[in-house]
Amino acid sequence: MPSDTTRRGVLAGALAAGIGGLTLSSARELLAQFAPLSGRAWDAADRSLPEAVESPYGEATVRVDEHGVPHVAADDESAAYFAVGYVQAFDRLFQLDLQRRVMRGQLSEIAGEATLSDDEFHVAMDFAGAAETTWDHVSETAAGPLVEAYADGVNAAIDREQLPLEFELLDYEPREWTPVDSMLMEKQISWDLTGDFGDLRRALVADRLGEDVAAELYPDRLEHETPILRDAVDADRLDDGSNGSDGTAAIGTGTRTGSEDDRRSVGSSLTGYLSRFESPTGVGSNSWVVSGEHTDSGTPIVAYDPHLTLMTPPLWYEQHVETPETSVRGATFPGVPFVIAGANGTGTWSFTNVGADVLDCYGYEIDDAGERYRYEDEWREFDIEEREIAVADGENRTLTVRKTVHGPVIEREERTVGVAWTGHTATRTTEAIYEFGRSDDLEDLLESTQKFDLPTQNLVYADADGRTLYYATGKLPIRTIDGDVVSGNRIFDGSAGEGEWEGFTPFGESSWDGFVPFEEKPHAIDPDVLATANQRVTDDPNHYVGVAYASPYRGARIYDRLDERIESGESTDLAFHRDVQSDTRDGRADQLVPDLLAAIEERDEIDDRIGDAAGTLEDWDRRMNRDSDGALVFARWIDHFRDRVFEPVFADADLDASYYPRDWVLATLPADSPVFADRSRADAMVAALEAAIDEIDDEGWETYGDWNTTGPIAHPFGGEAPFLDYAERPADGSAATVKNYRVDSAVGSSWRMVVEPGGDATAILPGGNSGDYFSAHYDDQFRRWLDNDQKSMDRSIDDDADVTVTFEGGSS
Repeated sequence: MPSDTTRRGVLAGALAAGIGGLTLSSARELLAQFAPLSGRAWDAADRSLPEAVESPYGEATVRVDEHGVPHVAADDESAAYFAVGYVQAFDRLFQLDLQRRVMRGQLSEIAGEATLSDDEFHVAMDFAGAAETTWDHVSETAAGPLVEAYADGVNAAIDREQLPLEFELLDYEPREWTPVDSMLMEKQISWDLTGDFGDLRRALVADRLGEDVAAELYPDRLEHETPILRDAVDADRLDDGSNGSDGTAAIGTGTRTGSEDDRRSVGSSLTGYLSRFESPTGVGSNSWVVSGEHTDSGTPIVAYDPHLTLMTPPLWYEQHVETPETSVRGATFPGVPFVIAGANGTGTWSFTNVGADVLDCYGYEIDDAGERYRYEDEWREFDIEEREIAVADGENRTLTVRKTVHGPVIEREERTVGVAWTGHTATRTTEAIYEFGRSDDLEDLLESTQKFDLPTQNLVYADADGRTLYYATGKLPIRTIDGDVVSGNRIFDGSAGEGEWEGFTPFGESSWDGFVPFEEKPHAIDPDVLATANQRVTDDPNHYVGVAYASPYRGARIYDRLDERIESGESTDLAFHRDVQSDTRDGRADQLVPDLLAAIEERDEIDDRIGDAAGTLEDWDRRMNRDSDGALVFARWIDHFRDRVFEPVFADADLDASYYPRDWVLATLPADSPVFADRSRADAMVAALEAAIDEIDDEGWETYGDWNTTGPIAHPFGGEAPFLDYAERPADGSAATVKNYRVDSAVGSSWRMVVEPGGDATAILPGGNSGDYFSAHYDDQFRRWLDNDQKSMDRSIDDDADVTVTFEGGSS
């Protein structure tokens, strides 16, 4: 770990050298005022938690351990969550403020016109309005007073503590934190996991390439044999095993794209614009559970690693809260008071993304003046509100926010689409998460899970009583056209009232009548072995869930590892499950390398470089390890192969690489596919290998880790202030491996934990628990994360903690 003196020297050198313009602000002017060894920026180097803090909620103690994890103890929950708010703000205040600015559409207030387009989207979607509606509900629940105490703790830290470095560099102060801001973090998490405009992209592809090609490249179902609820999963159901209904709400067919007037796409401009704000490509996660029948201790084990955006500081924050009601430790998102994924004294819970379809797009008949839209048999005026977006060093922008009965309306270059999203109403997820931390058993957790409205997640749970659980959480809409149930992967005719969700009230409190009943959602009670990796939930669902499932590479590999161990008769322990988390075998190589080698063998002549590369691939164990030369050749080859297969087709249609289908489609495209109309699959494979070899030689790479580095894991200002980034290091893993890392998008395992409920538990963050550049805990877990060397997630409180803060009863 660099010392504070070293950090000061690095920062002094960076400032003395002159840092270029920030993407979020004109940093050249802002940073010029901070000469080395002078200026307000240096005040941030001396931040430390105080020994005592006055709290209006009463006494609490915070002990910060050797890894920067706060252990909060109090006799009163409100006192505990005031302290949680204080320490979260101390460690991650800039992250809190930046996140809420994004969701409120307030980046331009500090960044200028560069972020105006982003702000316009977030204001038009009115995430803040949805958060306000949600707070109206949550404030009346048992969680409400604790969210208020948390907000008061954040504000106490803002008022009393030295602001972090980023605020000094940008020369602004954060506004007061409100409970609505914490609800806004729920909306951000949910949007990042379920905000999907795939229907628009697919419609555009069908419009440009034809329906047949679109159906081949974007199949509704990937043909594989490893759903989450595979045939081998033996478990109970709440509905006596049917896990469905009487068929009245079964999946229908219907036309895919709505009425004649809206059969065409909404155009490339609007589709491209909205695609910028979708769930990040490749967002997913792994989780699995084995029953005590297959563990050394006789207690179940849950393993979990969510694959989300990797950044500096990490997306997650680790905390431990001890009150008479609960003892809970795990990870949360800064801005959220309660542990989202973690463990208490009896149970552990985790979440992976379902890939469910909870967003629908609607086309409308709009009058010539653009003031009204037709809805069923009448013309209705849009619900209109003028919103002002503040712009630093520029003129403020007034945005007209329009809504219909379905939700917000987004416009771009005279094209319009209405958006219905399950997060645009009062949701109860905050209440559910709070109750998870207090749950005693599976029955408690099931009751709370009914309140988990959004996002749609694969919940995996186990407890010290030996119970295990899988449940697909979140509200799943049921759509109808002319009384027939249909799937949601289409653009609906909003003027005809197609595909509406009964009981859904945008920016109000919904009844959720038109949604899949809780007991009919996919689930398994007391499964023996179950693994989720964002693959298809089940082969034969009684209700439409969605089509945006991940390729099955990770899910299949996890099941293979678990099955192999169990069939051997050998039990498992935490070390074994951490080893599975570290697995780097790439299923794409198993599919594609044999075909590539066969294509090379069929050549009459091959040059020495191709022959050497073929030999490397033939000897390779198909693991994406940082020190592997075979992994390097494969990684660069598959990227070039993808481009050679899809670029000619999509470029002719004026569509870029963001429209390319997933790698399972690439790997399984038959040689006689129309995509290969003017070239052969084998020729594309060999040409891609030649290009990969040229690239490797030009760059001077020798092993996979030379290319697959942690460089893309960046601080928001890292491009212009690189000292804020973590050190660049070689990494294992790929987009298709269980040990997940995607160098092209900085997505990967954003938190890892392995838990034996009521017993041992370990976890690791990709960086450190503190967002303070000068803190010893800024990056102290980074190397260990790379090696999956997890630390203890013990719920004991050490009296010899590195830092102790006493919260004393008094005025705030």
